[in-house]
Amino acid sequence: MGQVTCTEALLQAPGLPPGPSSGCPCSLPHSESSLSRLLRALLAARSSLELCLFAFSSPQLGRAVQLLHQRGVRVRVITDCDYMALNGSQIGLLRKAGIQVRHDQDLGYMHHKFAIVDKKVLITGSLNWTTQAIQNNRENVLIMEDTEYVRLFLEEFERIWEEFDPTKYSFFPQKQRGH
Repeated sequence: MGQVTCTEALLQAPGLPPGPSSGCPCSLPHSESSLSRLLRALLAARSSLELCLFAFSSPQLGRAVQLLHQRGVRVRVITDCDYMALNGSQIGLLRKAGIQVRHDQDLGYMHHKFAIVDKKVLITGSLNWTTQAIQNNRENVLIMEDTEYVRLFLEEFERIWEEFDPTKYSFFPQKQRGH
């Protein structure tokens, strides 16, 4: 992803006027970046946001998801059970905010990395939503409005959402993760 820039102007709480980026006292550049473009695509959501993410620890992306929830956007999150418990994970904060979260039951990694905005925009790629990945890794993110791809990813999301329904958990899983 690359360059680190200030994202404060994008992450204003609902009801507050957008703060002028020139007035922000931080020392980060106040220019467009890969992260700000990703935030802008997410924050465009008006009705729904489906997230299917292996790792999610970026505070800026976590704040964006919480803002959408506060604005009344229906947010659903699917994640990996091992990575949601790691220090710095945003998943606990999202749950505490009232956002629906489902996770796998330790039968292999839930390794997807995609988001669907308003059932019409697909965001996908290699990027884990972590500060490490955003600042240091060589990653790719594709943002597209393609009805066929959106439909396929939405079908996969709904299939996993149903599979990870906590009422269906078994307390004695038969398979174990490979080592």
